[in-house]
Amino acid sequence: MLTQITIRNFAIVDALEVELDTGMTVISGETGAGKSIMLDALGLCLGDRADSDSVLKDADRAELTASFDIRELPPAMLWLNEHELEGDPQECQLRRVITCEGRSRSYINGRPTPLALVREFGQYLVDIHGQHEHQRLLKKDYHRVLLDEFGSHTELAEQVRRQFHKWRRLDSEWLALTQISDERNARIQLLSYQVEELDQLALQDGELEQLEQEQQLLDNAGSLLGTGHQLLQLSSDAEGSNCLSMLQHCLQLLDQLHSQDKRVQQAGEMFNSALIQVEEAEREIRHFLDSIETNPERQQEVEERLSAIYEVARKHRLLPEQLIEFHQSLQAELSGLTGSDEALAQLEQDVFSAREDYLKAAAELSEARQRCAGLLDLQVDEQLHALGMPAAHFSACLTPLDEERYNANGLEDVEFLISTNEGQPARALAKVASGGELSRISLAIQVITAQTSSTPTLVFDEVDVGIGGGVAEVVGRMLRELGQRVQILCVTHQPQVAAQGHQHLFVTKKGLQNGTHTRVRRLDKKQRVEEVARMLGGVDITRTSLSHAREMLSA
Repeated sequence: MLTQITIRNFAIVDALEVELDTGMTVISGETGAGKSIMLDALGLCLGDRADSDSVLKDADRAELTASFDIRELPPAMLWLNEHELEGDPQECQLRRVITCEGRSRSYINGRPTPLALVREFGQYLVDIHGQHEHQRLLKKDYHRVLLDEFGSHTELAEQVRRQFHKWRRLDSEWLALTQISDERNARIQLLSYQVEELDQLALQDGELEQLEQEQQLLDNAGSLLGTGHQLLQLSSDAEGSNCLSMLQHCLQLLDQLHSQDKRVQQAGEMFNSALIQVEEAEREIRHFLDSIETNPERQQEVEERLSAIYEVARKHRLLPEQLIEFHQSLQAELSGLTGSDEALAQLEQDVFSAREDYLKAAAELSEARQRCAGLLDLQVDEQLHALGMPAAHFSACLTPLDEERYNANGLEDVEFLISTNEGQPARALAKVASGGELSRISLAIQVITAQTSSTPTLVFDEVDVGIGGGVAEVVGRMLRELGQRVQILCVTHQPQVAAQGHQHLFVTKKGLQNGTHTRVRRLDKKQRVEEVARMLGGVDITRTSLSHAREMLSA
């Protein structure tokens, strides 16, 4: 339940802190005093839209805080845990800060939270019924929502919506695939031809580079052999004038010096090293020459293979080295398309299954709506009779839809009809009910649906407008009965309603030099008598009005 509202620099309130109790809390005051300011602040804490006009004149920002006791509200506690926003186990706090430029920030338990999440969480905490609630009754979509709330079908209705959207999404995918089947078949034919051509080419990884190297060797075989033999002659084959013989002669001459000079010794080491290097080079040249052969047949094979590779690459406007990756991509696309026949059949089955799931859930919802519609009729009639409409007959009418009109809301249209006089057929609310009657019908439905609501705090903002006398007393009793099981906040001008409250808050407005400011105070027993008397008799409070007020409160 809501335990406290704290307001700083909001509207015409500079500072306000209100503690709230269980049961029915009445809020009253003169017109324009700011009775709805607390509810506006609460709405902003719950995620309502804000603007710069919300900030008190000359203030930098407005700060609003609503504190809740959620110990007996497991769904709200679970939501906080799932979103990692849990705080004090004894209290949950929603805070909203609005700057004079119109920017705002929202917090849950001190942590910044997007407004969308604040609004989602707020549904577990408070349900606000505004003074213009009866206007929403003129919209048929709202009738369906009220019926589902009354019958506790909200989760089932959401399941129907999900199943419908899943069915339609799959059906759209299936239609898209069937419509492009001709294009798909043409693409399959082209890909099959291209893949077959590349399969025949059978280019292997690294083959192109190896063939190009081999072709270069075969083309240059004669020239390479001639140059290689010339190198061998210079290094070792020519008698007396090759590298090896000259190095060996140099070493012999060094030995003849018989010198121990380090420079001579180092020269000898260098000649020995050079001799070894030349011998190794000569061996490598011989090995290279042994690997070279003139093979015209092989040379032709290599050239034909390379020509085939280059031709296919030109055909596909690719570099030869890109052919292998291109081949793999075509194979993957062809595999996906040829397998899409099976996928299309599976998708068709998925569409059928999704449709059946939707129809099953929607049929269950239809049966549930049908069962609770009659019960809603009886309870609304009972409330309307108590609210001074003895001849009224309410009807929640369910009209089955043709199959092509099935939608996310189910298999039927829901519309509330009313007959306000004996013998008069039930017709749409907008065509029959007057403004005052519409207010009573709205109030009756709100009170009834609130009885099945899981929300622990219900707010009624001047929902009793347009009624008075005995009817207002009935409304007060209705709200007091609701207050036995949930917390009720009720802004009212009716003394008959105010007298039924468990607590009474009085709102006053006072003009000061720096502006007009609103104050809220809890009334004691004597003060309640005076306030109810004021509501009964206006500015001048008489003994008669005081006596009447005491009688109303004692009753």
